[in-house]
Amino acid sequence: MTDERVVLPDADRARLSVVVLTYNRADQVIDTLARLAALPDRIEIVAVDNASTDGTAERIAANFPFVRLVRAPRNLGAAGRNLGVARVETEYVAFCDDDTWWSPGSLSRAVDVLDAAPRVGVLNARVVVGEHGAVDETCERMRDSPLARDGLPGPALIGFMAGACVFRTDVFRQTGGYEPRLFIGGEETLVSLDVLRAGHEIVYMDELVLHHHPSALRDGAQRRRLLARNAAWVAWMRLPLAEALRATRDAIGVLRAERSPLHDLKELIAGIVWALGRRRVIDDRVQLMRRLVHQDDTRREAQTRRERAVGSTHAT
Repeated sequence: MTDERVVLPDADRARLSVVVLTYNRADQVIDTLARLAALPDRIEIVAVDNASTDGTAERIAANFPFVRLVRAPRNLGAAGRNLGVARVETEYVAFCDDDTWWSPGSLSRAVDVLDAAPRVGVLNARVVVGEHGAVDETCERMRDSPLARDGLPGPALIGFMAGACVFRTDVFRQTGGYEPRLFIGGEETLVSLDVLRAGHEIVYMDELVLHHHPSALRDGAQRRRLLARNAAWVAWMRLPLAEALRATRDAIGVLRAERSPLHDLKELIAGIVWALGRRRVIDDRVQLMRRLVHQDDTRREAQTRRERAVGSTHAT
């Protein structure tokens, strides 16, 4: 791993760094870095190349000599972000991916909010998707969080979006960052549970805006398997026994539905054994927060089903 750095003008005054994670999307990350470099916000930019094979790192170095470039020794998945944070020297760190970028002024606003709210460890932005800027459904649920604000600058959350958030750098480091074995898919869950367990708050901020133009090249089946596998592993690391058993049942169900090879089931079981050695169950406060959010999700899903049923009846 190498670290190439030329300091941005005013970087010595920056209080926030942006870590951009990329893998084999040279054109997209070049566009993203150009957008970040044009922001009026005083920031330092760190680009982590997850061992791309399409010349991504070379193009970043040639086009953006002021960007701190970190070359991962192999594709580390979400844990590549940890390498970026290891190079950060600012008190706050924001994240985005190669197909996302921050709106002008959002990062400066994040600094102001975190300065004024010491209880808050993480801010989640409003994500607007595509050319038309539709709000991501996850953000809509975050905005309507059932948790009490209790003097916070926005709705309290139990989780965040890995590519659309701003951390206190020391809070991220205290959690240990992203677990390499999870690779990618729901990797935020373990970090968010550890943030909450340590007494920090996660908050949604509608006025922080991140643009997302997702790639059409996505393997839906593989993502479903990874999400289910990782949910089971995280449950065995942090959640009560009943939830861990339920997550395991769900993961096996996904593997069966996807007709996954026996290797995937063996990997799931081996990972559970590994997770048990890292088991630290969350406290009652965090469990209550999760229960309230999940109850609200269940209510919303039931309401949606009723509305669809009524709409179907009217259509006939």
